[in-house]
Amino acid sequence: MSKHPDFLVIGGGIIGVSIARRLRAVFFGASVTVLEKERALGMHSSGRNSGVIHAGFYYSADSLKAQFTRQGNLSLTQFCEERGLALNRCGKLVVARSEADLPQLDELLRRAMANDVPLENITEEQAREIEPRVKTVQRALFSPSTATADPLAVLEAMRIEAEREGVKFALGTLFAGGGEGRFESAAGKATGGYVINAAGLHADSIARQYGFSEHYRIIPFKGLYLYGDETAGAFRTNIYPVPDLRNPFLGVHFTLTVDGHVKIGPTAIPAFWREQYGGLQNFDLVDCVETLTRELGLIAFAGFDFRRLAVEELQKYNRRHLVKLAGELATQVEASAYRKWGRPGIRAQLMDIRTRKLEMDFVLEGDAKSFHVLNAVSPGWTCAIPFAAHVCSRITGLLGG
Repeated sequence: MSKHPDFLVIGGGIIGVSIARRLRAVFFGASVTVLEKERALGMHSSGRNSGVIHAGFYYSADSLKAQFTRQGNLSLTQFCEERGLALNRCGKLVVARSEADLPQLDELLRRAMANDVPLENITEEQAREIEPRVKTVQRALFSPSTATADPLAVLEAMRIEAEREGVKFALGTLFAGGGEGRFESAAGKATGGYVINAAGLHADSIARQYGFSEHYRIIPFKGLYLYGDETAGAFRTNIYPVPDLRNPFLGVHFTLTVDGHVKIGPTAIPAFWREQYGGLQNFDLVDCVETLTRELGLIAFAGFDFRRLAVEELQKYNRRHLVKLAGELATQVEASAYRKWGRPGIRAQLMDIRTRKLEMDFVLEGDAKSFHVLNAVSPGWTCAIPFAAHVCSRITGLLGG
């Protein structure tokens, strides 16, 4: 590992690794080191997400998410296919639970058209031809390009290629802080050149050391999936409800794993500290107090009904309640068949502390010394490859290239 790399990428998730690979391609001959505090990659969001490769029809056309998701879907699907990684090209149905959902289906169709994303408006009968167990009112939407993959397998393949391309990895290595690219590992102390902060749950804290994220703070949300005992192939496609487009969560849905099994979820439960995966694991008193203070502020002053959202999400800890919600989307859904909770994930959701609103789009800040990925939540995994190209283009501009 270079003692003084030209570029230091903080965070070894799929965003950080993709940026590191792109930097090596754009800045020919430059040394790039990825700094990861864990002893392996994918210990947080990149290894704990749903594995869904999204199509890109949820997002308004003026958003960065819309700009990158369609291309990300194509790029990530191609990446898996070319390397022989497992891929389930099962598509996705978006269903209406009542007539009140029908205008939202129309809105999703408009967004798909604006984003040049394939999305089919189908009848109730056509929906059942795709998935015999689906429930919908009058009609549904079908996304043929939605797929699922194994997040850890994808990240490992990217790591191998990154190392082959010359990217260095410093695992089990903490960023030392202080507004400089200092870090320390078993090999000793080192200092990086240009710093790219892709630290996920800790991105806002690191950014503030460089004078950024002044108006932003991370609010952690815990996501849990409940795995079904049904045999592979019991469902043919992912099934999602029409989302509430006022908040960044998509509601309880059926997700097919890469091997054809099914899980339901996720929850979006406000966590009490950033890495609250279970019990008192990784407890941080200061972080807990700050997080609870921000969440209480959302309950009191948020522009959307955060209190209702929090109560509804906490109810999903009840396994039978979660299964009941999923049962609104499909037939023959029994609590006895859904008994195993998966590994929890923590969504690093950014909040604007001035407006007390959750940020719906990607948020990036930077200058000639550092660049900060403050909000890269879902579909960040899908978008990683074109998103990294955008970040590197921004960095090139900041460096006067």
